[in-house]
Amino acid sequence: MFADCKGEGAVMKSMDIGDLKREAKIFCELMKKENHVSLIGVTDGKAVGTYVEHRFQEYISGKYEVEIGSSARGIDLPGASIETDIKVTSIVQPQSSCPFENARQKIFGLGYNLLVFVYDKQDTETTCILDFKYCAFIDKTRTADFTITKRLREMIDDGANKEDIVGFLIDKNVPGDDIVYSNLADEILEHKPEQGYLTISNALQWRLQYSRVISLDNKVNGILNYEW
Repeated sequence: MFADCKGEGAVMKSMDIGDLKREAKIFCELMKKENHVSLIGVTDGKAVGTYVEHRFQEYISGKYEVEIGSSARGIDLPGASIETDIKVTSIVQPQSSCPFENARQKIFGLGYNLLVFVYDKQDTETTCILDFKYCAFIDKTRTADFTITKRLREMIDDGANKEDIVGFLIDKNVPGDDIVYSNLADEILEHKPEQGYLTISNALQWRLQYSRVISLDNKVNGILNYEW
């Protein structure tokens, strides 16, 4: 377990985004060195994810003043200066789910940042190693769907009108009805979407895929990717 840096009467620094990014890298390096005996033989990705999330929350809570949320009540780190949800996924298929709120998330982003831990789990009879391959921070401005935002940006540059935008949204099966499409088209024409870098699949919950994010080499503003 991680050492608790809290001393009696000590005043800890409030965590900011810079701290979060830096500590995520350190956390991965510490976790890679540990034998996670409670995970030996565990094949449930959700169980592994919950374990890593709780360990990270424990780690940063021991060093900073930071608000901890829960998946049942919203994002994991809901503080106004952080606004970040933690995602943990296997390198075998780097994806996860998140709550569906509205169709505009696919175009204008989820509304919060993502911190994504990508691991390779290696078990023996007596050991479990979590070999973190990537750790990515995705700013909320980059959490929209890659293909949809790319095409919408091209359409706007090419002079598309409202009917063109509505037709594209229908063609791409963006969830919604005529009113949703009309409102989205107006917003898209008024505020050109930022280029997103997730692949977001329609389902009862959004399915987020991170393969494109972890292939980036830190040349995209808003995405930081550590690789080991």
